[in-house]
Amino acid sequence: MNFISDNLAGASAPVMQAMAAANDGFATAYGNDAWTKRVESLFAELFEREVAVFLVTTGTAANALALAGMVQPWGAVLCHNEAHIAADECGAPEFFTGGAKIVGLPGDGCKLTPAVVTDQLARMRAGALHQVQPQMLSITQATECGLVYTPAEIAELKQAIVPRGLKLHMDGARFANAVAALGCTPAEITWKSGVDVLSFGGTKNGAFAAEAVIVFDPANAGEMLWRRKRAGHTLSKGRLIGAQFEGLLADGHWLDLARHANAMASRLARAVEAEAKFKLAWACEANEVFLVLPPQAQAALAAGGVQYIAWSDTALPEERRLRTGEVVGRFVCSFATRAEDVDRLAAVLAAV
Repeated sequence: MNFISDNLAGASAPVMQAMAAANDGFATAYGNDAWTKRVESLFAELFEREVAVFLVTTGTAANALALAGMVQPWGAVLCHNEAHIAADECGAPEFFTGGAKIVGLPGDGCKLTPAVVTDQLARMRAGALHQVQPQMLSITQATECGLVYTPAEIAELKQAIVPRGLKLHMDGARFANAVAALGCTPAEITWKSGVDVLSFGGTKNGAFAAEAVIVFDPANAGEMLWRRKRAGHTLSKGRLIGAQFEGLLADGHWLDLARHANAMASRLARAVEAEAKFKLAWACEANEVFLVLPPQAQAALAAGGVQYIAWSDTALPEERRLRTGEVVGRFVCSFATRAEDVDRLAAVLAAV
């Protein structure tokens, strides 16, 4: 029973079939192939506008390049202090921006609020010679604690940064899960709410290794071709990334996969809440469940062969902090998660 992460699952059958079909014969290199061009058109259709699309193979590359394209070396990126760009990307955003500062902010469930952002901006004086200048706000959708930003919440964050001219980046490693959870269009939670650049995740949602940087105003993407090449992410056989996205986006397959992952997480959360033995650290809004686990539950899970991650509790408000011996267990569901495995996990917890 593996609930460690959704990036431990393989690729979906349609994605693998699309890659196998693209593997046949010869094609133009470096992203000038028919697959990549078709995917660029698919993204324009998906987001209901012209967009600039840059395909890469990892989420770290997508995030780092998205920031580097719009932030200067003496700039700053505001984000939650547990965001991937701050805590899980080995300094790649700082490296590729040429040294821009990542400024971490607090927030319950790794969600930022306009008040917290506004307060931080007030501490960073515009034009001050001795301070980095804030140039971007980055949010994660869904957050590192599995919460989802609504279009209204995103628009409010955008309004908080407009007076200082910051761009808005969305780390969408689990973007599909957020769209599926909200039941809105991709456009509604991106550019229509003020997002300037999106890291569109495919790898956690059925792709083999496929991510995309989506720049909603192509005029802001002038440097991206060279930045991607310099970063080593302009693949000679770029058609194989394009093919993955073609398989993923066809007939709404990406959303079908996300809906299944979300449904499995919801199934687990409902089962746990019905037993009323354990508390959810945060609401289950996408494809992750975070449970407060006492020592006896941790022992039962280990004995039952359940694999999960003991997660940080620093994004919990002070009044909900853990007691001695407790951990927050993160259980992630994917497109490959089976209902019977969820039910087996729920049975292990029920028996504690």
